[in-house]
Amino acid sequence: MINGLSWLVRREVLLLSAGALLAAGAAAAWYLLQATVLTVAVAPRDGTEPELIKAYADALDSGGEAVRLKILSFDDVRESAAALQDGRADLAVVRPDVLLPTNGLTLAILRDQAIIIVSPEQAPIKAFPKLAGRRLGIAAHRDADLLLLKNLLGYYSLTLDTETSALPARDRTVRLVRVDQDAVAAAFREKRIDAFISIIAPSAPKALALVNAARSVARGGKVEFITVEDDGAVIERFPRLQSVTVPGGLFGGDPKLPTDDVKTVGASYRLMARANLSRVVAADITQQLFEKRTAAAAKTDAAEYVQAPAYDTTVAATSARIPIHPGAVDYYEREQHGFVERYGDTLYLLGAIAGGLVSVLAWIRQRLVGLGRERIDEVIDRLLALTEEIQTVQDATRLGALNAEIDGLAAKAARYARAREPDARTMSAVAIAIETARSTLWNRLRSRPT
Repeated sequence: MINGLSWLVRREVLLLSAGALLAAGAAAAWYLLQATVLTVAVAPRDGTEPELIKAYADALDSGGEAVRLKILSFDDVRESAAALQDGRADLAVVRPDVLLPTNGLTLAILRDQAIIIVSPEQAPIKAFPKLAGRRLGIAAHRDADLLLLKNLLGYYSLTLDTETSALPARDRTVRLVRVDQDAVAAAFREKRIDAFISIIAPSAPKALALVNAARSVARGGKVEFITVEDDGAVIERFPRLQSVTVPGGLFGGDPKLPTDDVKTVGASYRLMARANLSRVVAADITQQLFEKRTAAAAKTDAAEYVQAPAYDTTVAATSARIPIHPGAVDYYEREQHGFVERYGDTLYLLGAIAGGLVSVLAWIRQRLVGLGRERIDEVIDRLLALTEEIQTVQDATRLGALNAEIDGLAAKAARYARAREPDARTMSAVAIAIETARSTLWNRLRSRPT
């Protein structure tokens, strides 16, 4: 076995081993510097999120950033949330009131939506209970929006009627009437609706268009906004919703609209990450959401609504009903990670492996060198034993065999010297032992009786 491993002590092999270790280190460094590609589940297809995430993905690609996005599209936010939950995606667009993944943590809010319900002053409806028996207009809506509306009406013991019958609504029923966005004013004038609802970001252009449509048919341009005075209690009942305040004067005009702050509730579209996503990677992608917002906004106005989730303390952020990813908190609190912090564990592991390999090679080399010296000692001891034996041998055949053995030992010593480059004292001792054995043999041959 020792002979089979003797190649390990050759200088060329050791140099090649060192080169291999350096190459492995370079390959590991190259791997660490490659971009991290995250799969993001995006929905709904007809919403603003697909365009928004695509804009971010393009900005990351063009900027050559260390994190990139691979988009996985779905029709509904329930499907995108499920993709995160079952491991098909690293990130997902999620609406928590529809489906909150058990392994999902928030990185950022893509947009907040509020329930905005307006009516002209001549049909004053100021609170949700006053919607009983009324006709509520709505433009194109999603199932998630309809579920939100049903839940809120149910809180006030109201039911939603989506039938298209022309019969008046019953006392505790709110009749939902489909109205195109550009026909809201006409629907008010024709008294087909008493109020109009939109679940939308309050600052979105469509929200302003809705208010202007109601204003255009109101006497004196006065518009009523339906408030949710019990927003705190509603949130306790439906904890995945959120309180929203529409600031007074948001929609401008004279008189300004609304005249005072309007309390309501709403839902949010969030970018969530799987809980076991590295804090470093989560911090990176969160950082890019805000650093690349200007580039994304050049392609879609939806980038303007991306914001950080509100929280007071780190504990509150990570223990909220809809928790924030610790990596996102790192970014929001400016706890940025350097190269060593990012790849410290991997670098430590690589260093440990490399150090272990070097130690093993050094030990093998030391061991084999020691074994080689032992073999040289055995050669010297054997030569000394042969020298003593030769002095007593009379048989010519035996002397010939001993001579052949001396030649073999000399050859073994020569091979060792060529492979190991031993110190001069060792080889000098070997040479003396060989010369002594040979001299003794020849002297014995000369003195042997003929």
